[in-house]
Amino acid sequence: MSAKVNATNDLRSKLLDRYAKDIEGILGCYDRLIITGMLVDVGHPDAMTAQLRHLNIRCFDLGVFAEPLRDQVRDNAILLARQAGLEIQYLERKGLRKEARVAEILAKRGRHPGLVHIFSAMESCKCFKPWHDKKSGRTGLKLTGGRCLHYYFYFIDEQLGLGYVRVPTWLPFRLQIYFNQHQWLANQLRAQGIAFELADNTFVACGDWTKAQALVAGFEIKTLAARLHALAEAFCPVVKQFGRGYHWSLMQVEYALDVVFKSAQVLRPVYEEISRQAIFTVKAPDIARFLNKRLSPEAEAHSDFHTRVEGTRIKHQLNRQAIKMYDKAGRVLRIECVSNDVSFYRHHRKVEHRDGTSDYRVADLKKSIFSLGDLAGLMRAGCGRYLEFIGELEDRSGGQTNLDKISRPVKDERERSWRGFNFFLGNDLAVLLGVVRGEYQISGMSNRRMQAVLPGKSSGQIGRILKRLRLHGLIKKVGKTYKYYLTELGRRAVLVGLKLKEHLIVPDLATASA
Repeated sequence: MSAKVNATNDLRSKLLDRYAKDIEGILGCYDRLIITGMLVDVGHPDAMTAQLRHLNIRCFDLGVFAEPLRDQVRDNAILLARQAGLEIQYLERKGLRKEARVAEILAKRGRHPGLVHIFSAMESCKCFKPWHDKKSGRTGLKLTGGRCLHYYFYFIDEQLGLGYVRVPTWLPFRLQIYFNQHQWLANQLRAQGIAFELADNTFVACGDWTKAQALVAGFEIKTLAARLHALAEAFCPVVKQFGRGYHWSLMQVEYALDVVFKSAQVLRPVYEEISRQAIFTVKAPDIARFLNKRLSPEAEAHSDFHTRVEGTRIKHQLNRQAIKMYDKAGRVLRIECVSNDVSFYRHHRKVEHRDGTSDYRVADLKKSIFSLGDLAGLMRAGCGRYLEFIGELEDRSGGQTNLDKISRPVKDERERSWRGFNFFLGNDLAVLLGVVRGEYQISGMSNRRMQAVLPGKSSGQIGRILKRLRLHGLIKKVGKTYKYYLTELGRRAVLVGLKLKEHLIVPDLATASA
């Protein structure tokens, strides 16, 4: 295996061994990260009720406390828009892709740090509702569904790159922050002076893959927490009124393992073959094994294949977890672990009990952002198990490559196009079956000898047939003679032609009605 692949010695797969010379590098890091923030002082009903009681405000007068905070968020959004020379865009209809609009703005604006755009929209949210129990006489708050105005602040951060903060205008002001670690890594590589090429959220080239992976391993969660707090203060100023600030939790996490091939010509047939086999061979127990889980009776698992503009995707779903495989940017094989509930994962950690005691045991992963370090190892292992699985699939990509070579048009030295061979076309099949005659294997074939095999063809027509065969790599010419012999590819192609004729075409036509 090449030195570039050796840098990721925790991965084991026959696919990596088989195509080591064709692999440019391997990189694993978080892709899409969505983090939610909860104000500790007012984040849940009991805490909010305590705040109101401390201020001598009745629960049914919640608006007295909440409305000034709402106005702060609105005024801050208007001020930030004015300072950045932006206009807040209100989304009146569903289905408008905010990312597409932001991409248009970035194409004109450039990618320098700062506020990019602000959207506003009426959306669903969790909010407090007063209640009174007539039997007990108790009054309090409960968290229920509602709607309020939300702001989406899209920004480019010097550390995190492109992201957004989603800010509601009503209590409990639960934030949602998105960023992509590939963008963060790009900033780190740029600071280190390491050349790279980033296509959307995929590295297709890097001057030092080993260093890039080391930078990912050095991702500091304390630094991230400080950055999240700074973003909260900038876009949701009400946080300054609550001393305990925000508690950050993981809402959605994607970990991407990219195997970067040197050319799309190598990856294309490989991906077509393994994706075709994987959609039929991966079963529910396999998906559970990839994710290091036992399959419970109530688990829901399924697989699907989807074609997109930028490539294809295969997805294996297990409840709220998934493993995906893509062909990204033409030459990147991406395996991605997705979690919408990170407590699905279990690891050995310190568990604190309500009675004040603690011990170390295997337990569910905490949803705190400080679990990101352990989660990276768990998700990378899942990607590795999937990579190992697809490496065991039968590799028939070489056959696909050869079929493409035979059936696609080619150009000669004069740039003239010569069509390929179609196994189901009578004339082409007759040519392939004609060149397999035993005497040709001993003394070679020539234009004159082929006239007896292909009656009705002139010398000029057979000459053009021989050239087609030679340009497609099916025959080779003996130097300074007019004799041709089948190549290894030619012999295999002819064998396929014989099988098609004897075992498929002739039997099927024999049973067909006139």
